[in-house]
Amino acid sequence: MDFVHFVEDACHEHGLTLWQITPDDVLDSITSLNSGDRKFKTFLDRGQGDPRFDPIRAWARDHAMKRINPLEVSKWSEDKATMHLELINCGLFAPYTILLSPFIEQPILPQLDLTPLGESFVIKPSNGGGGEGVILGASSMDDISVARMTFPKQKYLIQAHITPRVFGEKPAWFRVFYANGETYPCWWNPETHIYAVVSKQEEDQFGLGRLREITLRIASICKLDWFSTEIALTAKFIVVDYVNDEIDTRIQSHAVDGVPDEIMKNVAKQLVKIAREHG
Repeated sequence: MDFVHFVEDACHEHGLTLWQITPDDVLDSITSLNSGDRKFKTFLDRGQGDPRFDPIRAWARDHAMKRINPLEVSKWSEDKATMHLELINCGLFAPYTILLSPFIEQPILPQLDLTPLGESFVIKPSNGGGGEGVILGASSMDDISVARMTFPKQKYLIQAHITPRVFGEKPAWFRVFYANGETYPCWWNPETHIYAVVSKQEEDQFGLGRLREITLRIASICKLDWFSTEIALTAKFIVVDYVNDEIDTRIQSHAVDGVPDEIMKNVAKQLVKIAREHG
């Protein structure tokens, strides 16, 4: 609810009204929209695919309202196999990857050369977030064959582990938030999931300005209004987890592994700026 409050505060600053639709009042809201009693001009969908909100999504689309992260764009950009190829084609670096067809299309794989992946590697389904279905310590064809049956309709990525540089005690692993043209880089520990804002001094000292450049490049590819991306620094910057638009909006003051409060406040302001521009 903290993020909702940030959005609401930003709306008030610009003289806008926030209409929050929840599962408890979704039917009344749909009725109000269809009767013309209420309407909106900008739609921020945090329903995470909940089908109960489909009529509201349809209303926004059919009435040509501004949709932040439209569903069809989200579905395209969240496909890791697609984004892997898009990023590589645009000159960005990603982990060494083998792309595999869905199990239902190719249940029996040819023998793969796993040597470039090292002794252990990562197996990822092409869709989904939050680490669901991800296997970090895979080491054999058997591991791959079993994993592909978890989500048999999805493509799979077999990726080399990335070992980042270390600055002091910080692994050079980052999560960068993007919202409406602005970028917010954070240190992000892949083991503890703890965030820390990248300071201007650190950005200059360690040459981390590329994080912003890379994130803006990703934004130009995926066409989303807001998302986060994971980037690691080895000898070069490598995009590790391409696009996540189902952002965990918990804040650090209320959850130890939450996003720094100031970043979520700034993201909320940028999203409201989009609404103001389309109001």
